[in-house]
Amino acid sequence: MAAQCVTKVELTVSCDNLLDKDIGSKSDPLCSLLMSSSDSQWYEVGRTEQVQNCLSPKFAKKFVIDYYFEIVQKLKFGIYDIDNKTVDLSDDDFLGQLECTLGQVVSSKKLTRPLVLKNKSPAGKGTITVSAREKIKDNRVVNFEVEARKLDNKDFFGKSDPYLEFYKQTETGWQLAHRTEVVKNNLNPTWKPFRIPLQSLCGGDMDKPIKVTRKPFHHICNYLHIYYIFCDTLNFTVAIDFTGSNGDPKSPQSLHYISPQGVNEYLSAIWSVGNVIQDYDSDKMFPAFGFGAQIPPTWQVSHEFPLNFNPANPFCAGVEGVVEAYRVCLPQVKLYGPTNFSPIINHVACFAKQAIQQTTASQYFVLLIITDGVITDMDQTRSAIVNASRLPMSIIIVGVGGADFSAMEFLDGDDGSLRSLTGEAAMRDIVQFVPFRQFQNAPREALAKSVLAEVPGQMVDFFNTMKLTPPNSNPAPTPSETI
Repeated sequence: MAAQCVTKVELTVSCDNLLDKDIGSKSDPLCSLLMSSSDSQWYEVGRTEQVQNCLSPKFAKKFVIDYYFEIVQKLKFGIYDIDNKTVDLSDDDFLGQLECTLGQVVSSKKLTRPLVLKNKSPAGKGTITVSAREKIKDNRVVNFEVEARKLDNKDFFGKSDPYLEFYKQTETGWQLAHRTEVVKNNLNPTWKPFRIPLQSLCGGDMDKPIKVTRKPFHHICNYLHIYYIFCDTLNFTVAIDFTGSNGDPKSPQSLHYISPQGVNEYLSAIWSVGNVIQDYDSDKMFPAFGFGAQIPPTWQVSHEFPLNFNPANPFCAGVEGVVEAYRVCLPQVKLYGPTNFSPIINHVACFAKQAIQQTTASQYFVLLIITDGVITDMDQTRSAIVNASRLPMSIIIVGVGGADFSAMEFLDGDDGSLRSLTGEAAMRDIVQFVPFRQFQNAPREALAKSVLAEVPGQMVDFFNTMKLTPPNSNPAPTPSETI
């Protein structure tokens, strides 16, 4: 089994228009982050600081968690109005929550959603924004000793209570990196010495801009920008084997037989892999195809037919749409043969070839092939994979049933030996094969962890080879734009 691909991700949280539970002042919110364990139990990861008297807080404390591309990691952000000093949150006012997956946050870079109460009704007009960035190992810190003189007095009674906020520039805007303590009733404040990790302040780039705010004035330091490492969109396509070797779908011995519980190995593979991939596909519309069946109305054998029988629009809405299309399609086709992979590989490769014209690392294609048997067009499939290895594309093959899958292992060129019939070598390894039988008694997520573990590395390898960088929609200000 391939090694898990893990990195640390830093999450930053802010909210807007929170419910006001206090009388005579505003709520004093903090954010608690829960994660779901492998046995579906929620446990607390951590909490932010409490922000006093604020309905639109920007929390300075970050959540740092391990990120696994190949696992659905469920998160629950809870917002509470803190009115006492107890650790237990059950005696504090609940202002709303968001349940999502870490994959959704990472793929969005900046995820904004409405807050809901525990009964799923809206928490007023409250919203929560969660931003993600990869946390790179960098132990450097910046030490600050800051003082100010002759500040404007913004209070009617007494003097101002100033504090500073340091912001990091990101692709989606300015992100709070640090907030100092408040110096009470002082127009010539001296703040306690503090330090900010260089990664939190500027991503480790000494030439990147930061912003320092002293309400209501701010100053932008003149620096440059950096790039994000995450790909903009993964395009997911499913291809299902409808060859006769699967057996009559009406027979319980058939691999296409849908049990009274509504499952078979094909459906299990679709759910397992699709549930992870869908978080990284921006429109959640998946092309789904079959191969090796006779299809209506002519009953000619097709090795590349849409499950919804609509060649002009083969897309299905989410994993649920793929499952439904498969269920509807199955009784309408006649299982036949042979088992040819090259047509569907070449079909997806056509779209990946169009994406190669891109000037940024914004499109990558993942093809999931679920099959029960030995490939008939091995030579053509080898050539198709070698050609696809030069495109932004990965291929996942899940073998169902008890057939001999040694040929599939040959296509999974982990030793770098895959060549076309003419001797042309693959530019990189893009195929990952696993037999489903290894995971029959394992949790559903185990299959996805195995087949998806290599995809991030394959994607980064391609973009690095092509010298493509992720899109950047928010360039740094030029010197004329700074204050």
